[in-house]
Amino acid sequence: MFYLRFLSFCALLIGLGACNRSSSPSSSAAANDVPNMTQQSTQQAVQQTTQQAVMPSINSNSLSSGSTTADNITASPVNFKPLSPTIVSDTTNCVQVAILLDTSNSMDGLIDQAKSQLWKIVNEIALARDAKGNVPQLLLAIYDYGNDRYNAAEGYIQQIAPLTNDLDAISERLFALTTNGGSEYCGHVIQTATNALSWAKSPDRVKLIFIAGNEEFTQGTVDYQQSCRNAIAKGIVVNTIFCGNYQEGINTKWKDGADLADGKYLNIDQDQKVVHIDAPQDTELNRLNQQLNDTYMGYGAEGEASKMRQNVQDSNAGAYGSANASMRAVSKASAAYKNDSWDVVDAVKEKKIDLKKMEQDELPQEMRSLKPEEREAYVAKKAAERETIQARIKQLSEERRHFVDKKEREMREADPNANTLDVIMLRTIREQLTARGLHFEK
Repeated sequence: MFYLRFLSFCALLIGLGACNRSSSPSSSAAANDVPNMTQQSTQQAVQQTTQQAVMPSINSNSLSSGSTTADNITASPVNFKPLSPTIVSDTTNCVQVAILLDTSNSMDGLIDQAKSQLWKIVNEIALARDAKGNVPQLLLAIYDYGNDRYNAAEGYIQQIAPLTNDLDAISERLFALTTNGGSEYCGHVIQTATNALSWAKSPDRVKLIFIAGNEEFTQGTVDYQQSCRNAIAKGIVVNTIFCGNYQEGINTKWKDGADLADGKYLNIDQDQKVVHIDAPQDTELNRLNQQLNDTYMGYGAEGEASKMRQNVQDSNAGAYGSANASMRAVSKASAAYKNDSWDVVDAVKEKKIDLKKMEQDELPQEMRSLKPEEREAYVAKKAAERETIQARIKQLSEERRHFVDKKEREMREADPNANTLDVIMLRTIREQLTARGLHFEK
């Protein structure tokens, strides 16, 4: 148990340090507007982080291919356990998105944008509805490529997370990313993501790849043209994001890659700082988020560590200011945020556990003194509290969205050429999901 606590604490320090190493990430209010997140504590975390030893981790991309040789041991800031993918049935309506990020030396700005905009992207997809008004299940995956820390024979690629609905795990691993010099093999990472991820078999499901980088798309021994053709043959649309001048991206074949896989070619300024718009609802949303956390109770071997990870990811989001923290709160009130693998309330709702049959040491600490017949009533009370809090968050979220939409329109009018990762991804996701028969809440 102490070891789990130690790993989680290290993850917090590293996540906070990753945020603070960049220059001020946004124009929002200072991070001390967010509960449990002050500039002083962030600076202390950075100082302690420098003393942390680099820990070995298994290349999860290699694990998926069945290879576990010594060559697949890589230096990584955090020793993450392999994460199981979320498998969906052929009848489950879902949106699957794989994000492939170049983590070579020049890509610190790209990684910073991805960290700061994760919850905004999640919230946008959570607004999608099918013809019956149902919310499709969201599954995200992350690869990083172009990093010399990884196995050269595998194209300097690592699977950071498989397609999963565990959004805290996605955030945790995203915040652990660091850049390092390397060769960027776009064709290779597209091929790997196409073949290794657990994509839905149904042709009616939305399956998207977003690959971002700033070097020639043609590098490496794997033909990018064949990789893109293979992806679209499986119904996977490949969108390419060149970090630099639009015409340069065309010249270096980024547009060609998107065209081959029915995707969109986009370009961004990876060093442009994302503007987080503070809204009047943020203070209340962040207060409600703390109350929401109190309704989560970890069970089983991973329960305590997962509960701690939830708090760590709140702090990671809060490092970008009050506005970003409130966007995470909104995500946690949506159908996309599911934790039945460790939270008792979600697990009971999904019928993953039988409270009466659970051993005492499997239960959350606060439930271990309860008699078996008292457990269901206790969990039902927590579930009711959560529903009330989430309903209020959703109400405030709608008010906040209208406020921010107006401010963003004003900003686009003032600077129509501003392009950051969130702007182009949100626009593309809306277009591509709408084309597949989904619609978005107003």
